[in-house]
Amino acid sequence: MRRVVSQWVDPFIAAIVVVLLGGLLVPVPDGVRDVTGAAGDVAVVLLFLLYGARLSTRDVLRGLRDWRLQGGILAATFVLFPVLAWVAALLSEPFLGAGLAAGVLYLGLLPSTVQSSVAFTSVARGDVAGAICGATVSNTLGMVLTPLLALWLMTGGGASGDAGDLASVGLGGIGGVLLQLLLPFAVGQVLQRWVGDWVRAHRPLTLAVDRGTILLIVFSAVADASAEGVWDGMSPWVVVALLGVSAVLLAVMLAATWWGGRGLGLDDERRVALLMCGSKKSLATGLPMAIALFPAAAVGTIAVPVIVFHQLQLVVCSVIARQLALRR
Repeated sequence: MRRVVSQWVDPFIAAIVVVLLGGLLVPVPDGVRDVTGAAGDVAVVLLFLLYGARLSTRDVLRGLRDWRLQGGILAATFVLFPVLAWVAALLSEPFLGAGLAAGVLYLGLLPSTVQSSVAFTSVARGDVAGAICGATVSNTLGMVLTPLLALWLMTGGGASGDAGDLASVGLGGIGGVLLQLLLPFAVGQVLQRWVGDWVRAHRPLTLAVDRGTILLIVFSAVADASAEGVWDGMSPWVVVALLGVSAVLLAVMLAATWWGGRGLGLDDERRVALLMCGSKKSLATGLPMAIALFPAAAVGTIAVPVIVFHQLQLVVCSVIARQLALRR
């Protein structure tokens, strides 16, 4: 019995569920949320410092030159996902309402995450160098592509962001990627000549930081959403319907990226990177960009599908990452 439980119940998954429920059900004071948010930022910096120290520069350059993997991630993020989200928004509008359906469409236009995509690729023992390159390029291009796609596809839904606001969001987002992710990674690359062998020999250290960072991200996102009243006024049936739409989108994207990776001729490690980077959407980019793109009265409703999908992708991909790691 214990063996069956240990096979199917991962303590990390249980921890994510506990943290998720805690953020939803327990009122979190502003001071505590500030502390956890700051701790999450520090954890992300430490995580990418460790990635830089662990990966050889040769592997990083190989990841950048891998046009099949990088092209697959960009195609999944900015072509396939937007098309699926547009169809899902049309089909779900009768029971979600126009506001939430617009949020579903907006979700599909966002870039990939960086932190969780890379962390789950690492947990699953995939191509971390390729994931870092792909997720970073996706996030950086998304600062331009997401607003353009939103203004093109959602003009009828009231997208009327000010150009100056959009520019500031784009520059701020790129600055955040450079300072919080790429700079620590570059420092780690410099240090890996001396500490790389030690870091590679102590993989549990990186794994612990991987998982701790994900738990902090989950808690901060859910607690912030609860504190801002995102769930107020939503009936349980609407929440269930939104979860269903999100689950279908995620399942289709996971299948498309995994089997599409085989079609592109990628090996298992690179298929894992495509799976993790191509199926996710960035909450950190999506929320501030929504504030610039949409009227203030519509931002809360449009943000709900992004928040729901973000939590779902973390839980589902953590399970998948563990199963892929056990197979290797």
